[in-house]
Amino acid sequence: MVFGDSITLSMKGYSDIKNITDEVEHVVSASKIISGLVAVFVVGSTASISTIEYEPALVADFKDQLEQFASQNMHSRHSQTWGDDNGFSHIRATFMGPGLTVPLSDGRLILGTWQQIIVIDHDNRARQRTVFVQIVGE
Repeated sequence: MVFGDSITLSMKGYSDIKNITDEVEHVVSASKIISGLVAVFVVGSTASISTIEYEPALVADFKDQLEQFASQNMHSRHSQTWGDDNGFSHIRATFMGPGLTVPLSDGRLILGTWQQIIVIDHDNRARQRTVFVQIVGE
């Protein structure tokens, strides 16, 4: 069986990070699938999906590391070509990736105690983000 649904989020940009574990669990529950795989995918080329221990200090540390990796102020040919000054966001998103697959067993996501699913909006402006969740299983 296959089931899919989308989650819409208001994001602030500049590597805004939101915990979407509860929303993904809601989609899993609605699917009635109890065993399989859950694919979580953010639509767009300037956002990422990952997992983290979602607590304020680590979220701040993570944002600091992203800034060191690909600074908002970096020169990029993409920004120069298109004039949108968001080359850094494409680089961050490409290195992190747009999706994640999580095992599903007994109707529950297989995540560690402190492991939450997050979406990261790397772009340089606020926007709506769509995350598609697809469950394959039985």
